[in-house]
Amino acid sequence: MVEQQRTTSGRKLDHLRICLERNIERGDPGFSDIRLVHNALPECDLDFIDTRTEFFGNTFESPLFIAGMTGGHPRTKEVNRLLARAAAEHGIGMGVGSQRAALENSALEDTFSVVREEAPRAFLAANIGAVQLRDHGIEWAERAAAMIDADAIAVHLNFLQEAVQPEGDHDARGCLQAIAGLCTEFRLPVIVKETGSGISAETARLCWDAGAKAIDVGGWGGTSWAAVEGFRMVRDPESGETRHPPLTTVFEDWGIPTVVSLMEVAGTGGPVIATGGIRNGMDMAKAIALGADLCGVALPLLSPAMQGEKELEKTVKAFCDELRVAMFLSGAKNPGALREKRPYITGRTRQMMKK
Repeated sequence: MVEQQRTTSGRKLDHLRICLERNIERGDPGFSDIRLVHNALPECDLDFIDTRTEFFGNTFESPLFIAGMTGGHPRTKEVNRLLARAAAEHGIGMGVGSQRAALENSALEDTFSVVREEAPRAFLAANIGAVQLRDHGIEWAERAAAMIDADAIAVHLNFLQEAVQPEGDHDARGCLQAIAGLCTEFRLPVIVKETGSGISAETARLCWDAGAKAIDVGGWGGTSWAAVEGFRMVRDPESGETRHPPLTTVFEDWGIPTVVSLMEVAGTGGPVIATGGIRNGMDMAKAIALGADLCGVALPLLSPAMQGEKELEKTVKAFCDELRVAMFLSGAKNPGALREKRPYITGRTRQMMKK
């Protein structure tokens, strides 16, 4: 058990370093295939564009959602502190990274609990893996939620990552049943969340039927966990260079592009979070026009958070300002109006949605 705790915590630090130091983005999320219709007579005032949105009965100042990305190693605490402070200052929501390491080792809980300390009134989502939920039951979900005084819990699906990890959990049986049990018994709303391979309409319907209150599509086209695991696993003993093993290289191309996943899932049930390759406020506007309630962003905030509070503030502000301008030029006074706007859909996205 002690060795497992060390492995989980060490893996969290490896992931953080690789995301900061390596190019781990793969593919095209599809936002380049979407063009918002320009409104030459927008009949609204840019200075009074209202970006506020509702989610689970909470009002966020912007649809920007700080997606879960880290925690579980002492060196990740400061990153979570700054991200939580940004969430509090901008009135937006935040998720934490997988809490498995802290559930295995309570000494690491403060790397997550710091988010509630810094953001006492922010909407916070806990995070547990579907396999851990199946193996440990609702007790782990309750501990994860209590750790950050969460407003919701995300159950993440990361079976591509698990499949290419030598130490990964390769048995996915029973996870849907575990999610259904959690949705029935748990006091908080449950978000089912992919981590980079997308969710299809068919899987979304299974999640809604199980009782999920929201789905985070976590589509292909942003951070590739196959690429991350490839960098982590193999190092050349002579040069020290990291090289991709063939298995992870092949599966860097696996998944449903974010935009396609969003278009499939939107309208099948409840609220949808679009995560995966959102790199600016224009991408956020496109996602909202396609049916997203929130827009999850992780990697673009990680490096600024490592550089300090001012750089993170600048990045978050840029996302929000870009969203406001895109809304203005679309003639949308608020996110609800933006969802009613007609986008142009081109390229591979158009082709995939015809199938």
